[in-house]
Amino acid sequence: MNLQEEKNRIRTEIRRAKNRFTVDERNAMSVSVMDRLLSHPRIREARTVLMYYSLPDEVNTTVAVDRLLQAGKTVLLPVVIDDENLELRRYEKSSDLREGSFHIPEPTGQRFSDYDSIEVVAVPGMGFDRRCNRLGRGKGYYDRLLARLPHAYKIGVCFDFQKVDSLPANAHDVKMDEVL
Repeated sequence: MNLQEEKNRIRTEIRRAKNRFTVDERNAMSVSVMDRLLSHPRIREARTVLMYYSLPDEVNTTVAVDRLLQAGKTVLLPVVIDDENLELRRYEKSSDLREGSFHIPEPTGQRFSDYDSIEVVAVPGMGFDRRCNRLGRGKGYYDRLLARLPHAYKIGVCFDFQKVDSLPANAHDVKMDEVL
């Protein structure tokens, strides 16, 4: 089995594990993950945080995004701009979100390009391993974005059942600094 086939096999296993839980059960499990994220020293100290607005099968970040904004932080969210790239936009309020590519709520706020000021990134993934390798959904959007943020502290965000012993990784796969 080649590297891509192995990644796809693991994605399928994790999707099956996610489907064992209802949306309400995943939302309930999300609370403790988001509490740990919001109390993380790197998040508490950061002025500019790159978050993601969750899909129904991911750790629910919607409340955390608003809480970070209420805490006075600059909150950024990614926007899919083409088949390969994300751009970042300021998050101002949930009513400014619109459905974007892949049915992901995306902000319509001001474009953000001061990548050097981003201190922490909360990163979704299909899976993470003990060495902080990340398995995404397979399009490479986050790996390309994270390669442009070498100075930012990267926190992988997932449910416990998304953690595996080992993931296959390429040279372009960006490791996390930590996984919650």
